Amino acid sequence: MEKKILIWEPWFFIAFGLFHLHRIWGLIDRNSYAGFWIGVLENKGLFYFVLMGIIAILCILGIITFVRNRHSGYWWRWIYLFGGVYVLFDLFAIAVGLKFWNRLLLRMFDVNSTYWNVVWLFFILLGGFAFVLGIKLLIQRCKLKEIMEKP
Repeated sequence: MEKKILIWEPWFFIAFGLFHLHRIWGLIDRNSYAGFWIGVLENKGLFYFVLMGIIAILCILGIITFVRNRHSGYWWRWIYLFGGVYVLFDLFAIAVGLKFWNRLLLRMFDVNSTYWNVVWLFFILLGGFAFVLGIKLLIQRCKLKEIMEKP
């Protein structure tokens, strides 16, 4: 099977990375960050449904891509499977209001917790990793495309 990086894959990781990097805001201003996201989760307005819908579609697309290309040898496609299943569970738990998940989210957004910086720094590092991976895949895809177009 030919190794191929689909056109959208680098952009998936770049967007995912940028989304997680916004959490720097949480390290700068805990109260406004927590207030914003708790408000989004509790009010479930248009922004919530658009954001959750986009995230769900991307997760499903990633899982389908993993399944269709599981023999391609790209290690990073496993992120689609494990990350996608986790995020879809997260979205489901939020949507149906699972009590234990709601308590976990409230603890994550507790601005007085001693582990605040650890939690959000982890997500920032995850975002940085995904962003760099996306840039690397974009460069790699351009090189593969260049090789394929040479006569």
